[in-house]
Amino acid sequence: MANISVVSFFMLSGINETAQNRVVLFSLTLLCYLVILMVNISLILTIILDQNLHQPMYIFLCNLCLNALYGTAGFYPKFLLDLISSYHVISYAGCLLQGFAFVMYSFACGDLSMLSVMAYDRYLAICRPLRYHSVMNKHRLSQLVCFSWLTPFSVIGVNIILTSRLTLCAAKIQRLYCVNWVVVMLACPRNSTVVHGVVAYVAILVYFLHGVLIVWSYMYLVRTCRGSMESRRKFMQTCVPHLVCLLTFLSTIVFDVMYMRFGSRNIPQALQNFIAVEFLVIPPIMNPLIYGFKLTKVRNKILYHLHINRK
Repeated sequence: MANISVVSFFMLSGINETAQNRVVLFSLTLLCYLVILMVNISLILTIILDQNLHQPMYIFLCNLCLNALYGTAGFYPKFLLDLISSYHVISYAGCLLQGFAFVMYSFACGDLSMLSVMAYDRYLAICRPLRYHSVMNKHRLSQLVCFSWLTPFSVIGVNIILTSRLTLCAAKIQRLYCVNWVVVMLACPRNSTVVHGVVAYVAILVYFLHGVLIVWSYMYLVRTCRGSMESRRKFMQTCVPHLVCLLTFLSTIVFDVMYMRFGSRNIPQALQNFIAVEFLVIPPIMNPLIYGFKLTKVRNKILYHLHINRK
């Protein structure tokens, strides 16, 4: 135990490789964050201010955009500050609770929870249209919204609490931000992480069931839409944007997870950094753009406001 010291700060070494291009990277990052804020806030305000859009599908979409603002707020301000700072550190408490470890995981899991709820909503609307309004009432809607927020917070919160009890033997994180599993890897070998592993597998099971719900919903959707032109039209208008957003999100997350588990550490640090942040760049920008252009009511409302502002 003599060689073990209490870790109070982590050094984020992934930022060191960006020093020579700091000005360019700062400008691009700031521009990217401003675009994320603009497209998501625009869609949120459009849905909130228009009474005709106060329907379950658009309320779920509003929550998806709010989650994007929540997740990116946990990364971009700190990263921009690190780019103009000479010291790239974050406190242990800040890593686990105030921002990165909790926010990054709950944001990613929240996106999957919200996309699964949206898949269930589309299943009811297309496969059970006569029962839709009786099932998707205000009470059920509020339950699903609470589920999509509380589930990731609860699952990730338990993981963070268990991580905070580990004794760490190192303080260097070779990434741009704190990640819970990286902090666990810094735990001393003599520490038992069995409980932490069990809870992690429970979290994986929970979100695997989310995936099963999404696949099940779309199996019925595709089967139902084959026999009706009206159902096909509704599927193309409301389900295709959801599928594109789902595939975009899953591809970025799976790519990052697969690299973390099996990727080579010999590739350039700049490429490692890009892989680590792509789920914080692509889905938060693509999701509101896809829905904004594809959903007729949202698109018409946005174009209407732009026309009014030009006058």
